[in-house]
Amino acid sequence: MIAAGASPDNFAFPSVLKSVAAVGDLDLGKQVHAHVVKFGYAGAVPVANSLVNMYGKCGDIHDSRRVFDKISDRDDISWNSMIAAACRFELWELSLQLFRSMMSDSVDPTSFTLVSIAHACSNIDDGLWFGKQVHAYGLRNHGLGTFTNNALVTMYAKLGRVDDAKALFDVFDDKDVVSFNTIISALSQNDRFLKALSYLRLMVCNGVRPDAVTLASILPACSQLEMLWVGKELHCYAVRSADLIGNSFVACALVDMYCNCKQAEMGRRVFDGVLRRTLAVWNAMISGYVRNEFYEEALELFIEMLSVSELCPNTTTLSSVLPNSVTLMTVLPGCAALAALGKGKEIHAYAIKQLLATDVAVGSALVDMYAKCGCLKLSRIVFDQMPMRNVITWNALIMAYGMHGKGKEALELFRRMEAEEDNNGGVSPNEVTYISIFAACSHSGMVDEGLSLYHTMKVNHGIEPTADHYACLVDLLGRSGQVEEAYKLINRMPSNMSKVDAWSSLLGACRIHQNVEIGEIAAKHLLDLEPYVASHYVLLSNIYSSAGLWDQAMDVRKKMKEMGVRKEPGCSWIEHGDEVHNFLAGDSSHPQSKELHEYLETLSERMKKEGYVPDTSCVLHNVDDEEKETMLCGHSERLAIAFGLLNTPHGTTVRVAKNLRVCNDCHAATKFISKLVDREIILRDVRRFHHFKNGTCSCGDYW
Repeated sequence: MIAAGASPDNFAFPSVLKSVAAVGDLDLGKQVHAHVVKFGYAGAVPVANSLVNMYGKCGDIHDSRRVFDKISDRDDISWNSMIAAACRFELWELSLQLFRSMMSDSVDPTSFTLVSIAHACSNIDDGLWFGKQVHAYGLRNHGLGTFTNNALVTMYAKLGRVDDAKALFDVFDDKDVVSFNTIISALSQNDRFLKALSYLRLMVCNGVRPDAVTLASILPACSQLEMLWVGKELHCYAVRSADLIGNSFVACALVDMYCNCKQAEMGRRVFDGVLRRTLAVWNAMISGYVRNEFYEEALELFIEMLSVSELCPNTTTLSSVLPNSVTLMTVLPGCAALAALGKGKEIHAYAIKQLLATDVAVGSALVDMYAKCGCLKLSRIVFDQMPMRNVITWNALIMAYGMHGKGKEALELFRRMEAEEDNNGGVSPNEVTYISIFAACSHSGMVDEGLSLYHTMKVNHGIEPTADHYACLVDLLGRSGQVEEAYKLINRMPSNMSKVDAWSSLLGACRIHQNVEIGEIAAKHLLDLEPYVASHYVLLSNIYSSAGLWDQAMDVRKKMKEMGVRKEPGCSWIEHGDEVHNFLAGDSSHPQSKELHEYLETLSERMKKEGYVPDTSCVLHNVDDEEKETMLCGHSERLAIAFGLLNTPHGTTVRVAKNLRVCNDCHAATKFISKLVDREIILRDVRRFHHFKNGTCSCGDYW
């Protein structure tokens, strides 16, 4: 136009500036502004309004305000453009100040004004008071259209007034897809999942077609309620539309829904079908794998994610799949569960390189990962280097000290946490903190200290004991041999509390101390409350077997079989190179199986010469002693230890993890093995860590 010699006017400039705002090109916008001044239209209100809007949308709030301040005869569009720009930059107080000035200038707010102000109200502390005034103003002066009602519903929901949002939604007519999406999202985000589903049904009955936002809002409700069938119906609906099934938000919600409904394979099928995977989709799938205990798959997917980001030539696309803090805090628990120290260290290095290691969530996950991989010193180093710690960080390290049998260090850390809270407003202990410190006291035999903390937790921190706290205290007393006191404590628990975990702790204590009488009482309660949990049957059977009551033990196992309850097999694993090697009790499927069994037999003979006597009471089958000894050599932890000794250089630490409690004989045998081969062996069982070195264990035989 300019090249042709034609002069732009006050109709051309607004159109051009609108296009510039749409593409967000600030430099181009400034050039157009220069032409506005050059051609003498800077004082034209429509052009000035367009400039305010353009600068606001292109990210320059200061120039937006400068242009606005120079408008002598502002109309409603001028004010709306400036208020919208302030909201875009989250300058909520400025937007409200502008609204007051607008009213003072006797310019009537429009529905666009009310929408922006409702948005501002939803983001300030006293927003409800101001928001209600905006709502009342709209009712008095305009009547409220769908556009404004949607904004008010959102405002009430964000301010925690879900019932008010629902009441407003229920009374206005002309609801559109945005209206339904707003209320469904509000209900879902406030954990009213069934009500959110009921509004989805109402939406369909009203002939309003759900869109991608609807699905992304309602699928989390299906996920939380584990309503797999509803989720599948929504998935089928999405498949019929390319726009829906190709939407990354829908894909992310579907992956999360399937994984939360324990259908990780289906979640992976959805993930594999997504052509343009965003960071959120990758994170959802990795998180889903970890939640379903598919730890190796989670690590493999994380490595694939890194490969994709390294191969991608486009900088913009690369940033969209580069792992972020959420990815790391999601995948690190997988390393912790697998005791995959090597992979965990690689992820830590990546976090440092990408400047993510100082993130409090990543730091907390690293503290937990190192602790669960047996590296308590590294866990403490990460903790000490963190610039900011939250309660999760403190809890992770307190729990770590407890798992490693360092109750005194855990108590010192707890006292430091309390001191920092008193001195400079630090982090306050919460319910989980007390669970962690009780567990630490339990593993270290610190009964008096644990009970003292229990008696002061309400006075010092206002924390009422929960069922989990009582279960920890029962474990504390029972593990120390005070089984009858633990039993009395359960009977003193408030009647409205669940006692399942407390009875389970008591049954475990009866197994350790071979208390048949109280063990039978605990088992009876547990089998009434949870008749399909295998560990209850196994522990009771073990109590009978240890006492030589073979008939009773057989009866328990027979009942277990009749109920269709299957025992979880003992499994141990060890990281070597880029792989995690798994072993089951009596396993012969591993490529080195023959070599491992032969090595263990040789070790057994050497151990016997050093004074080792197999504890055949750990074999809970009525067979002869020779066969019992053979069965002991096939325990999963011994196979994993043998693999580590044969495949790692002399002098390196062998790190093994097990899914069940280590048996007494394997514990005794590993002490002998550590001395014979002159190696440190770290064994993590379901409860705690055992550090074996020079024939001794860090637990002091108290576990």
